[in-house]
Amino acid sequence: MRAMRLPAWSVKAGFGPGAATWVLLQQVVVRGLVAVKFLLIGRILGPSAIGLASVALLAVTIAEALSDTGLAQAVIQGPAPPTRDQFGAVWTTLATRGLLIALLLVACAPLMNAQFHLGGALGLVQLAALLPLLRGLASPAYFIAQRERRFQHVAGIEISSACVDCGVGVGLALAGAGPYALLLGMMTGEAFKGMLTWTTLSPRPPVRLSWAGIGHYIGFSRWIWASSVIILVSNQFDKVVVGKLLGPTQLGAWQMSSKLAQMLLADAAIAMSQYLFPTFAAHHRGGPQTAARLFRIYLGVAALGLAAVVVVLRFAAEPLFLFVLGAAWLPAVPLFRIFVINMAVAALNTVLASYLRAVGDARAVTVASLIQVVVLLAAVPLAMHRWGVMGIAWAMTLGLVSGAAWMLYRVWKQR
Repeated sequence: MRAMRLPAWSVKAGFGPGAATWVLLQQVVVRGLVAVKFLLIGRILGPSAIGLASVALLAVTIAEALSDTGLAQAVIQGPAPPTRDQFGAVWTTLATRGLLIALLLVACAPLMNAQFHLGGALGLVQLAALLPLLRGLASPAYFIAQRERRFQHVAGIEISSACVDCGVGVGLALAGAGPYALLLGMMTGEAFKGMLTWTTLSPRPPVRLSWAGIGHYIGFSRWIWASSVIILVSNQFDKVVVGKLLGPTQLGAWQMSSKLAQMLLADAAIAMSQYLFPTFAAHHRGGPQTAARLFRIYLGVAALGLAAVVVVLRFAAEPLFLFVLGAAWLPAVPLFRIFVINMAVAALNTVLASYLRAVGDARAVTVASLIQVVVLLAAVPLAMHRWGVMGIAWAMTLGLVSGAAWMLYRVWKQR
């Protein structure tokens, strides 16, 4: 009878609403769909069109990072769930932020067109302005679901919206929509996700303009905002330099090699952070030693797995590009071999950052990002002079390693 009960218990634990299985399933399906969409559209449209769409998305990324409120992390990490007034203030802040970003991007579209050689594709940046607005209008009940570790529900929302995004994007690319296909697919997916957060999650925030209670989260979220601004510089500096100096075609090659490495390495850690951050926080509330022990297990497994994947991908880089993207993308192979190292370090940084934020040390993550930026800005001029675009990629890796070293030191100091 014991032998019969054990499998039943294991299955229940493995597929319970808060099980890590759902995060892993979400990772596999969502990142798989993103990979299919990005690679198919890249093969259909070529480097130039991908570069044009990348400039529009770069504008969105910059604007969102500069205005990051950190409210999602603050709601998840806080010792108590938000009150109704605080919940309404969170939605008001996020919706207002999304609207302001959208208006700013529309106003700055002509400047982006001139600086990044878009060739008159002004509508791309203007269309991309709808993305932050759609994200801001979503219900913050999504953060409560993450806080309460309702990973089954979160996975359902993410997988559904990714299916819509992939289907619309690839379909429009085949229909001849050009670089607009990538943006329209993302917009449709975000709109669908927002609808699901309002119709399937509770509690629903009061829909009214009210900032009463938002100050409760400012102390924690300010470090998230500072970290986002610094990470913006470290993560987007390379794209700005390449896009500004070399134009959309070279930016497309750079973006594809980076994106492919990210999808194969860093995206797994980013998705797992949706599980790790609330899990570490929950264990820390129960006892710091339990959270620390769990962190060491995850970090060790991640380091060993990433090292093995890096070795395989560096050897298989050229046939991988030829098979997946075609001969037009082969000049990006040397960059890809550097980016797999870059993204492996970034994946480890995600695990470190999840733990430090979960135990309340968001400042350490911000300082790590600042160290990364300082190293990057110091190394890029010399590296670019000696090795060109390859030097920029190696400088990024050096910055990531420096940030990881600092976070490891902070974790060690907490022992």
